[in-house]
Amino acid sequence: MPPEPVATTALEILTRLGVSVREGDLRVQTPIDGSELVSIATSSANEIGQASERALEAYDAWRKVPAPRRGELVRLLGEELRAARSELAALVTIEAGKIASEGAGEVQEMIDICDFAVGLSRQLYGLTMPSERPGHHMREVWQPLGPVAIISAFNFPVAVWAWNAAIALVCGNPVIWKPSEKTPLTALATQAVMARALARFGDGPEHLSQVLIGGADVGAALAGDARIPLVSATGSTRMGRAVAMSVAARLGRSLLELGGNNAMILSDSADLDLAVRAIAFSAVGTCGQRCTTLRRLIVHEAVADTLIARLRSAYETLPIGDPRNPSTLVGPLIDEAARDDFEAAIARAVDEGGRLVCGGERLAGAGAYVRPAIIEMPLQTDAVMHETFAPILYVLRFERLEDAIAMQNAVPQGLSSCIFTERMREAEAFLSAWGSDCGIANVNIGPSGAEIGGAFGGEKDTGGGRESGSDAWKAYMRRQTQTVNFSGALPLAQGVRFDL
Repeated sequence: MPPEPVATTALEILTRLGVSVREGDLRVQTPIDGSELVSIATSSANEIGQASERALEAYDAWRKVPAPRRGELVRLLGEELRAARSELAALVTIEAGKIASEGAGEVQEMIDICDFAVGLSRQLYGLTMPSERPGHHMREVWQPLGPVAIISAFNFPVAVWAWNAAIALVCGNPVIWKPSEKTPLTALATQAVMARALARFGDGPEHLSQVLIGGADVGAALAGDARIPLVSATGSTRMGRAVAMSVAARLGRSLLELGGNNAMILSDSADLDLAVRAIAFSAVGTCGQRCTTLRRLIVHEAVADTLIARLRSAYETLPIGDPRNPSTLVGPLIDEAARDDFEAAIARAVDEGGRLVCGGERLAGAGAYVRPAIIEMPLQTDAVMHETFAPILYVLRFERLEDAIAMQNAVPQGLSSCIFTERMREAEAFLSAWGSDCGIANVNIGPSGAEIGGAFGGEKDTGGGRESGSDAWKAYMRRQTQTVNFSGALPLAQGVRFDL
């Protein structure tokens, strides 16, 4: 029997999750075959303003709730996500085009960050400092910040919200989510799951979590709204610059996780079996539409020919097609515009002296399917320096490790990086202060696929923000230095005297 129409499956999932879609002019299409899933209404300017006002009201109540109690809401959210895992994963595949295991993995990321945030709710530690004044006590405390706007991209339509929301909520902040206009249904489904957690929680304020649907105008309105002290934005560098300037103009905070042009340095000592597997996943996973996708392979001259031949063989056997098929490893690009960018980038690289090793063609049929490309480049040209959100792997050669590190760091972006080597000195040099300049640096593992325990983000055009683990929670709070005088006298600091 032929598979059920994609739109029918999506609507059935939404119905099971209790999502009612308000009809409107925004056409939501699936990258699986380009068909329309539904047309939904976008948020009006009035609704955007109301969302900010309602978030302020929620903040007034939520910041008074003890942090461990706030953590209980996130624990319940994790439980509800576990219950809805299969439906959400299937919807991610339908709306974003991810293969089934990646869709499931994204929902697992949401669950993992909930688990992390629950523990964090009892560890929002401050400091105590000795005072130079007798009978005084000094301490540093982290306080809730206020409403947090989350602007997410299509390629991780739900996980990025969870990375931000789980942390923001335990820190005492309401959230307003503006998902990509290409993937709004997953956001509405996640909001329905959140509503279940709130119902079980019982005493949370209204409007603690809100979703606004629309395009760049919605994001711009949130960025310019002084009632929102923090805007966390994930997407292109161009978008991030616009958000940063708007937020900075009102002296707010922006947490930016933007583009990546990630490299792997492959030493002549590397385990090639391990490296080929890492390269394949990192370069073609999510059809090259991850900010951590491997885009530049900087390989030692001594093993370059052997590695390229092995990669070509691996690429030629990649199962490409409908991401719902369990055997598929490469699904579609998000839309036709992305496929046009893919083809234009390949043409530009060839014009700049590149040799197309394999792939690069569009596949027949509905949906924006392509065959991932490998291009050997003589130099790190303009095409290589630019991040194209598609499965294009540029291969460059090196002889000295110092030159490879310099080549890796020469691009504007600074998100993720890695080296494959069996030599300790090469690994440690790569990880040193004069090694990789990226926010993520790995040894014998690819650049793609971060765990939630570490802070995620990068430098330079990647934006400098950090999300998820480690002490990234501090971005969602305000730091306050407190001094208590219990002496009965009033000595001043630095020996200043002011006697009346």
